[in-house]
Amino acid sequence: MSNKAGFLNLSIANILSDEQSMLTQARIRLLFYGLWVVFACVGAVFLSVLYSHEGALVAMSGGILVTVVMLFKYLTWKGDWKLVAHILLVMGTLLNLADAFIIFQKIDIISIQLVLLIIIFSFYMLGQNWGLLYSLANLSPVLMFMVYTYNNIYIINIRPVHLDQFTLILCVLANFVVMVFIHNHFYNAFLKNILELKRTSEEQTRLNETLEVAIDKAEKSSHAKSEFLSTMSHEIRTPLNAVIGMSNLLMMGNPRKDQEENLEILKFSANNLLAIVNDVLDFNKIESGKVVFENIRLDLPELLNNICGGQIIKANEKGLVFKLKIDDVLRNKTLIGDPTRITQIIFNLVSNAIKFTRQGFVEVKASCQEQREDQVTVRFSVRDSGIGIEQDNLKAIFEPFTQESITTTRKYGGTGLGLAIVKRLLELKGIQMQVTSKPGQGSEFWFDMVLPLINEVAQEPVVAKVKAVSAEEQEMSDLHILVAEDNMVNTMLMKKFFSKWHVRSTFAENGERAVEMMSYGNFDIVLMDLQMPVLNGFDAAMEIRKMADHQKAAVPIIALTASALTDIREKVFSAGMNDYVAKPFKPDELKEKILKLVHHRSARRHQPVE
Repeated sequence: MSNKAGFLNLSIANILSDEQSMLTQARIRLLFYGLWVVFACVGAVFLSVLYSHEGALVAMSGGILVTVVMLFKYLTWKGDWKLVAHILLVMGTLLNLADAFIIFQKIDIISIQLVLLIIIFSFYMLGQNWGLLYSLANLSPVLMFMVYTYNNIYIINIRPVHLDQFTLILCVLANFVVMVFIHNHFYNAFLKNILELKRTSEEQTRLNETLEVAIDKAEKSSHAKSEFLSTMSHEIRTPLNAVIGMSNLLMMGNPRKDQEENLEILKFSANNLLAIVNDVLDFNKIESGKVVFENIRLDLPELLNNICGGQIIKANEKGLVFKLKIDDVLRNKTLIGDPTRITQIIFNLVSNAIKFTRQGFVEVKASCQEQREDQVTVRFSVRDSGIGIEQDNLKAIFEPFTQESITTTRKYGGTGLGLAIVKRLLELKGIQMQVTSKPGQGSEFWFDMVLPLINEVAQEPVVAKVKAVSAEEQEMSDLHILVAEDNMVNTMLMKKFFSKWHVRSTFAENGERAVEMMSYGNFDIVLMDLQMPVLNGFDAAMEIRKMADHQKAAVPIIALTASALTDIREKVFSAGMNDYVAKPFKPDELKEKILKLVHHRSARRHQPVE
């Protein structure tokens, strides 16, 4: 009901509102205009019986007129249409019973009309349940009365009233007018409702078509974005692979001190560029929900020392004191987790701390909050004495491509993706990042991570490690590797690495040539670039798996990819390849995966056949 309705209100507009359904509005209109019709009809009957000097009928019709006026006033004041409808139906029921049992003491056309009127009105106004109730309340006594009078057992001492013909005609006409009005009103409401439903349906159909077009565009846009990222990743990573790879090779060749410094700068700049590319690609992976967390053994102190190793140099170059504190409880414990993602999180936090700290310190801390038999809760925190963050900006810094202000971006640089990646990675594990900061005094970022615990810690003697390294070198020298690579710079780079490892290698310039070489040559493992002319790496791998020679068909295949597609892992394994290495690759990672697959194949060959 509108707030404009009040005691003096006489307008229907003030008791209707947009929140009401079409049916409710139709019921209110029926009452509003119907009460006027009833008033007019009963008024005509009142004048007729007044002229005929029928005292009982004058009192009854006058009482009905007064009640109708009061109900109209209540409706326009409170807008309570349900109560008004119930009062009208109760009044109609009592009138019907009084007519049949007392006033006329017979069932005539007026009684039948009144019953029909109550049935129609109750169903339209109050629905099925109330309609049935009021219908039975009127039909049952009428039928009972007809049965009693049929057997001549109805006896009452009150003399029945007899209407003159004019009043009878007027009553019949009045009842018909009210019934026609109710039917006409609800027919129009029903018709409008059907038309509105049709219009809504047509509009919904248009909206669905528009939505389908929008979804199709969004899917195409998403696919185009993924393809663009993949292409750009490939185009950027390919030369970076050469830059970083050649830097590693030159540094392995015992360069002079000044050459080593130049190579460090070259490698540092290339890694910075790679970090920016990786940030964009990782954020895209996280947003598309394609991040997969590993659960492998990790030595937390060693991992943190590796993460902070390069960062200490950056901090010292700025004159900052770098502190790494690891709880003694965490030492000599083997935990289960994802070292790649932990590295990514801590590295981003530490890089930010160093970037935004001009003087003072940066502290990285790992402390044991709770230890159980099978798990440990570790609190990781990164604290600095940097520029700090305003309280109003604490949420904004975790948004992608956002820093605290434009001034901060211009002064310190960066993509603004680091903290967004950290926050989303932690949220995927159900962990919340906590921040405390004061402008000009520094910030602290911390979170608690539950890591499964392995109680047994294997201690490997140094002598055993040395022997393992020499055995590894011997094993690498016995391998014959087929490399499918179309980029000449990458080919040259890998030849140099294989030369260092004393590995025999054969190179194919495309996938078709690689399949051809596999058909007449014997290789221990295949390194397969994915994007090649003539035949790409996926199709080449599937062709190898179809070979009639089971030994050749089962050769381990490692994909070499610079692609950024989030589902690259699934595509690689679907094509029958065993593993993949992202470019620019780390030499030790590539060597480790080669040896792992060769060992696995060798173990399967020597398994006894049952």
